[in-house]
Amino acid sequence: MTFSIVGRDARTGDLGVAVASKFLAVGALVPFVRGGVGAVATQSYVNPTFGPEGLRLLASGLDAAAVGAHFQATDPGIAQRQFGLVGADGSSVTFTGPDCHAWAGGYAAADVAIQGNVLAGPGVVEAMRAAWEAGAELSLPRRLLAALNAGDAAGGDRRGRQSAALLCAGPGRGYGGLTDDWVNLRADDHADPCRELARLLDLHDLLFTRPETTRPLTDEELAWLRALLLAQGHATALPGGPWDADTEAAAWALFGTENLEERWAPGGQVDPVALAYLRAQYAGHVR
Repeated sequence: MTFSIVGRDARTGDLGVAVASKFLAVGALVPFVRGGVGAVATQSYVNPTFGPEGLRLLASGLDAAAVGAHFQATDPGIAQRQFGLVGADGSSVTFTGPDCHAWAGGYAAADVAIQGNVLAGPGVVEAMRAAWEAGAELSLPRRLLAALNAGDAAGGDRRGRQSAALLCAGPGRGYGGLTDDWVNLRADDHADPCRELARLLDLHDLLFTRPETTRPLTDEELAWLRALLLAQGHATALPGGPWDADTEAAAWALFGTENLEERWAPGGQVDPVALAYLRAQYAGHVR
């Protein structure tokens, strides 16, 4: 009793799933993603083996349609199942069993599969499709979330709201560039889970995105930062004048405290996004 979108960014190869439901912790059961392989959403009397098995079959060289045909041929409960798949090659498939609860259906095209059951009506899927097509310039997480929010605004799960999740992977997208796992966010029990997911994605982008640009701190900004470092106990004394090693060590400690390591710039440089966050976070803490 869920609506979801599975998508691929043809420019980058990123893959992902966004899902929402009147169901506790929908992100624990529906979305499965593996960078360079594919993405799967399995729902409606969920068969959770479709996730790992679908990714295994995609990795073996089958396209999305062949994987979907395998599920239909081998699962005795397929009449109550619903799933969507997108492969790393952009192949896609959506399936809705005849015994899924109305309204149920989906849409598939290159790089995308949209599906839902117990929906307010077909307008949910249509709204998601329109938002996906309009969001071609967005990053994959933003594009998937825009489609999910459009479905939610069109009525979503007609039973109501409870949880939502966003799972994405892409080449070197993970923390520190060391894995493909990129965005893994869940609102497991929330009155407005799609809105909460948007808040979490904003926070994720703040904490885990490398700076687009850096610049030297102004004299005023450096004085403010040193005063903050002293006030927060990251240093007991700091000199005036140009940037120095003691200020750098204390500033690194502050960035670590705020989980801003990915936005760190050494040598008296600063990421304007990180600085704006710190100014807002510690407004009134420095005189």
